[in-house]
Amino acid sequence: MKRIVVLLGCVFLLSAAGLAADQKLIALTFDDGPRPYVLLGTKTPQVRPGLLDLLDQNHIKATFFVMGWRLTPKSFGDRREPNIGVTCRDAAQLVLQRGHEIENHTYSHIQLRLAEKQHGYAWVLGDIDHGANMIKELTHTQPKYLRPPDWIMWPELQKNLESRGYTVMSISSDKPVALRDVNSQDYLCAGAHPIQCPKPSLAASLLRQIGVREKQGVYTHILTLHELSTTVASLETLIPELKARGYQFVTLEQYMKEVKK
Repeated sequence: MKRIVVLLGCVFLLSAAGLAADQKLIALTFDDGPRPYVLLGTKTPQVRPGLLDLLDQNHIKATFFVMGWRLTPKSFGDRREPNIGVTCRDAAQLVLQRGHEIENHTYSHIQLRLAEKQHGYAWVLGDIDHGANMIKELTHTQPKYLRPPDWIMWPELQKNLESRGYTVMSISSDKPVALRDVNSQDYLCAGAHPIQCPKPSLAASLLRQIGVREKQGVYTHILTLHELSTTVASLETLIPELKARGYQFVTLEQYMKEVKK
């Protein structure tokens, strides 16, 4: 009888998470782009591989949460970033051509609660819509997912966005574990002399986070990364390790379809 109860309990846990017992899925997602020098790599002053080539080599399709302002014509991104002669918009076209998804990270990338205090609630909605419209010009489809900057969200705004058809990405414990973003903290590894980068490495830190989730019976993960050269370098270690553990890589849309079955 005890064995039956335990088995039923396991079935219930899997059912509650909406998962099949044999699924091991990773959705790679990248914020804050498009950044041409990250997507396509650089030759000077340092030779760095491009993220798109790395994903192609590993037969991975990913999801990119872009900032709408970068999609304006003739924008090469932030002036402090390496300029490889490719506009952000052209780089985004290459993202699409290679079979990846593009979703909404707002237009201005201003923390939304701060933006509401400074400009008002209507401005916040307008900034999200502006980002969506820039994406729609490129993809010809309305983005379905929104990742707010720093995951800052509040009930009134979330309800409004969900009524418009958005799925709002979150790290909140209000969501089932399988539907929460995994915060890689890769942004702490950027720059010439990062001192707060997870130890012993970004790849090891993410594998540790995944291990903690696995102990909770969760084998599906949405990894939140950023378009950073340091992140691309870490993925060269992380991807083979995750594949060796039996994980499959899918787009966010594919992930949601599988996890919500």
